[in-house]
Amino acid sequence: QVQLVESGGGLVQPGGSLRLSCAASGFNLNYYAIDWFRQAPGKEHEGVSCISGRDGNAYYVDSVKGRFTVSRDNAKNTVYLQMNSLKPEDTAVYYCNAYRVVTGTPLDYWGQGTQVTVSS
Repeated sequence: QVQLVESGGGLVQPGGSLRLSCAASGFNLNYYAIDWFRQAPGKEHEGVSCISGRDGNAYYVDSVKGRFTVSRDNAKNTVYLQMNSLKPEDTAVYYCNAYRVVTGTPLDYWGQGTQVTVSS
């Protein structure tokens, strides 16, 4: 069964850290670009970070640059989002998305999301 599962969310105080995991089963995550998105109540879906499948290049939205780091562990078929210096405005449900195109056919998988709450 093809599945993406996020974990690692929770409640943290401002300035704290969390590490989100995006674990794949049923397919090899190594060849996929992985995007992290988030959605806060009343706000639009926002792209947070992306790591490419081929060369591992990472990209970040300006609001998280210098605080978030995306990485992948191919042996564990997992991608991580390390979030440091968290702010209340980082509160959202975080989703990972795995994407690649194979012979013109897009393959696109989503996880169920994990809640991150930053509050004192």
